[in-house]
Amino acid sequence: MSPNETSRASGGGGSRFAEALTPGRIAMAALAIVTLVFIFQNTREVKIRLLVPEVSMPLYLALLATALIGAACGYYAAARRRK
Repeated sequence: MSPNETSRASGGGGSRFAEALTPGRIAMAALAIVTLVFIFQNTREVKIRLLVPEVSMPLYLALLATALIGAACGYYAAARRRK
């Protein structure tokens, strides 16, 4: 058996958790939490003009929609790059 196989066989399952917590993932999780706190702290009603119609809605909904659209665009761009 190779050293890698023996460490897996002996129950070295803690390394999988350590591999999942990379500095980039921790930074993205912290950024997501700060973004959500910022979004839900801004609850006042605002008027938003999208091309022609003017819509009145809570600011947190507009910020959340913008964040979700940005995340979807980023995911799409990253998926296209992997191909």
